[in-house]
Amino acid sequence: MENPLLLQLVVIIATARVCGLLLRYVGQPPVIGEMAAGIILGPIVFGALFPQFHAELFAPDSLPALSSLATLGLVLFMFIVGVELRAPAEGMRAQFKAAGWVGVLSVLVPMALGIAISPALHGSLAPEGVGFWPFALFMAAAMSITAFPIMARILKERSITHTRLGQLSLSSAAIADVLAWILLALVVAMIGAGTGYGGFFRIIIGLAVLCALVFGLLRPLYAQLLARHAKDGVPGGMVLAALFVGLFACAAVTDWLHLHAVFGAFLFGACLPRDDRLLRSLIERIEHVAIIVLMPIFFALAGLNTTGDAFVGAGLGALGLIMGAAVVGKIAGGAAGARLAGLGWRESLSVGSLMNARALMELIVIKVGLDAGVIGQQAFTLLLVMAIATTVMTGPLLTLFMGRRPAGHLPARTSTPPP
Repeated sequence: MENPLLLQLVVIIATARVCGLLLRYVGQPPVIGEMAAGIILGPIVFGALFPQFHAELFAPDSLPALSSLATLGLVLFMFIVGVELRAPAEGMRAQFKAAGWVGVLSVLVPMALGIAISPALHGSLAPEGVGFWPFALFMAAAMSITAFPIMARILKERSITHTRLGQLSLSSAAIADVLAWILLALVVAMIGAGTGYGGFFRIIIGLAVLCALVFGLLRPLYAQLLARHAKDGVPGGMVLAALFVGLFACAAVTDWLHLHAVFGAFLFGACLPRDDRLLRSLIERIEHVAIIVLMPIFFALAGLNTTGDAFVGAGLGALGLIMGAAVVGKIAGGAAGARLAGLGWRESLSVGSLMNARALMELIVIKVGLDAGVIGQQAFTLLLVMAIATTVMTGPLLTLFMGRRPAGHLPARTSTPPP
């Protein structure tokens, strides 16, 4: 095929939507089906069933165009996540301490387990030349992530967003993701520096300068721009163009710093005013295109990076270690934090189950690790399976722990910590 891009888009988007609808039919978030579509389109399924057509459709020289579109989708999606990733002012101030317990413990416990299993995985899963600590810290970050957007959608579908459990879970996920992304940035900086501690500190200083510029200069500048020219929260063409300039500039800076472009996109989104009208407008104009058109391309490219060799020999044992550390770490850490915050065991385990959802955020993390060279295709494949499995089990576990008890009966205020 001379220019297979349009046919690639047809196959990718159609497969993603069909898989998403199938998963929604069985009560799972559609994004799980779309992630699974990436595996289906990869060498494990599509490539094995139709090797010649697969090789022609996804020829190596055609992938750079898809990669550019996928990067654009990631940048747009992480921009929206940055805009969304804010706890409601009331909830955050009222239960900051409680959310802190859950958020911190739901990161520290899986981090510790991720480091603990790394000696058994480093020899077989780490690419040649990658030292133990960069690999171990990346595994710690991969175990620690929580899918804030997916959690928000699960809570909304169950009408428990504004309950004590829902508000605590959302606030905790915000804290956990910030900590996990900081750790990931440090790991990527360690790999990207390549020149030892000097290069590492250059990247960290550059990131610190960018954060200061984003929150010290761009935040008030864009707040004034939006207040003057988008009073109703709906930016016009020129204001929207200004938002895209800021977004792509920040993404380009973090990419230039040898971090991933998603970090800059996330930072820029987080610096915008906390305006629900603006958020709704950006979701309508940006997120739908990113999720429906561009993110399936990212899933497909992720699927092309999978390999069936990951499940051969010791691969299944490695998958068992990864699944155990991921599930036990998140549920135990989240539940322990919730107990310290004053919730009962059932509510605490429900919070832990919600913190265990990883979905698309985990896929972004492991793709960053793959691009940085800290993991290879085998580890990528195993972590992708873990991301899908942990998100699939979130709904059933939440139903199991919550039982038939109405969400509105959850305690409205934090009691003293249990003995």
